[in-house]
Amino acid sequence: MTDEVATPEAAEGHEGHGGDHAVDVARAHRCETMFTLSGAHVFPMYDGAVRADPPMRLVDVRHEPSAVFAAEATGKLTRHPGLAVLTAGPGVTNGVSAVAQAQFAGSPLVVVGGRAPSGRWGTGSLQELDHPPIFSTIAKSATTATTVDEIAPAVDNAFTLAGSSHRGPTFVDVPMDQLFSRTTVETPPVPAYSRLDPDTASLQAIGALLAKASRPIVVLGTDVWADRAEVAARRLVDELGVPVIANGMGRGVVPGGHDLLVTKARRVALGQCDLAIVIGAPLDFRLGYGAFGGKDGAPAAQVVHIADSPGQVAAHVELAGSAAGDLSACIDGVVNATISAGGARPDWTAWTTDLRAAVSAAVERDAEALASPADPIHPARVYGELVPRLDDDAVVIGDGGDFVSFAGKYVEPRLPGGWLDPGPYGCLGAGLGAAMAARIARPSSQVVVLFGDGAAGMSLIDIDTLVRHDLPVVMVVGNNSGWGLEKHPMQFLYGYDVAADLAPNTRYDQVATALGAGGEAVTDPAEIGPALDRAFASGVPYLVNVMTDPKIAYPRNTTGV
Repeated sequence: MTDEVATPEAAEGHEGHGGDHAVDVARAHRCETMFTLSGAHVFPMYDGAVRADPPMRLVDVRHEPSAVFAAEATGKLTRHPGLAVLTAGPGVTNGVSAVAQAQFAGSPLVVVGGRAPSGRWGTGSLQELDHPPIFSTIAKSATTATTVDEIAPAVDNAFTLAGSSHRGPTFVDVPMDQLFSRTTVETPPVPAYSRLDPDTASLQAIGALLAKASRPIVVLGTDVWADRAEVAARRLVDELGVPVIANGMGRGVVPGGHDLLVTKARRVALGQCDLAIVIGAPLDFRLGYGAFGGKDGAPAAQVVHIADSPGQVAAHVELAGSAAGDLSACIDGVVNATISAGGARPDWTAWTTDLRAAVSAAVERDAEALASPADPIHPARVYGELVPRLDDDAVVIGDGGDFVSFAGKYVEPRLPGGWLDPGPYGCLGAGLGAAMAARIARPSSQVVVLFGDGAAGMSLIDIDTLVRHDLPVVMVVGNNSGWGLEKHPMQFLYGYDVAADLAPNTRYDQVATALGAGGEAVTDPAEIGPALDRAFASGVPYLVNVMTDPKIAYPRNTTGV
């Protein structure tokens, strides 16, 4: 095993209530912010945060999902588990969808829940519910700390599991009477998060496949970032000259504009490759379930899957090779094995030339839509104005369907850790929680949330949280007055649509201003850029509500079903 981080010294134990001890453990695990919505079952957690030295930052939201989405995004951005604290019963169950998102995305997250007092259990006390069984299928662990003496070790175990490969959410609830109780506890020492050493023979076999390939493609996924393997991944691309596609938080590992980043030629690259090496991403619907090649006369491709732990290696695909373990070690092993197997750096000049030509053609095709003067506004025009205004270290957050699909097409981060989306679970409503996390984690960076108007309706009340906690972010709503990701496919399938329309031209910007933020509506494409400039310069949470053409759907290869 290898260590991800050096083991810090244990904090000295002290006398205190359960909340004090839970906060001590969280702080030892590098957690500096608690996201929550107030509830009496967890008051000692707040008291522990306020009286800690220094105090732990408390961010209280308007709806519990935002607290969990914020903690999940904190884990994604900092690569240490984020913390959400939820009061008992409905407070905890309101966080279920966000925990499921973290499980599917492999996000390090700890949720501490309140629980009805053990001394009254079974008598019908307020919000009495046995929470762990609800979370058992969507979390790495779900437990109850039954006594005050169990709180510190239970929370420590939750943080350790959440931060170890394969990362994910953990849940601990604590009976109210135990959380208020006092004891003397020595805070457990924080172990290094565990990582697995990969099998050398497996890496050598993958290197041999790559050395013989004529048209290889590498896909870099979220876990490349989460596993701190972005430097090794960049070496893979630069030293071997292999073309690469970015997926999820793999975006930015190879900067936008790099000659070997061919995400814009995705169809050609994935359809004509003879070897696909997928690193740190599941072979799910976003990657054709692991079926590559076979297009335009090309034979089916061999597939290699590299994951951070054995349980993440695809079992539904016939693999030509696989490896599991520390992704930096995996990637470096493949680089060395490829050069050893071929005797030199492979020559893929013809293939990379074809892919660069496909990228150039895509850029040329996109230019018209990005600069479209159409009225109503073409949604791509929003990105034509936004992308040139993004700094290299901007954090871009997607929360929506069709409108955010355009973001995936046009936004190519130049640095790793600058892209957040819901991941494979596809849960809408995560945007404002993620915005809170991004502003705290990246205080000097631009933070931009891209909303579809449907997704915006799920969380806009938490603009109030941004205002109260002085968290300026730029919010852009692509307002096409409907659920575009459902409306257009339903019309394709049935010739009509139902349950897919929203009120036309809703003034979400006025919702923002009513909550104390800035905002404006845009109906003229020429005014998008100036509105974004005002938003970035405002220094406050600011919503730009762009009325887009409801007839324009994102150009998918499927119906989206």
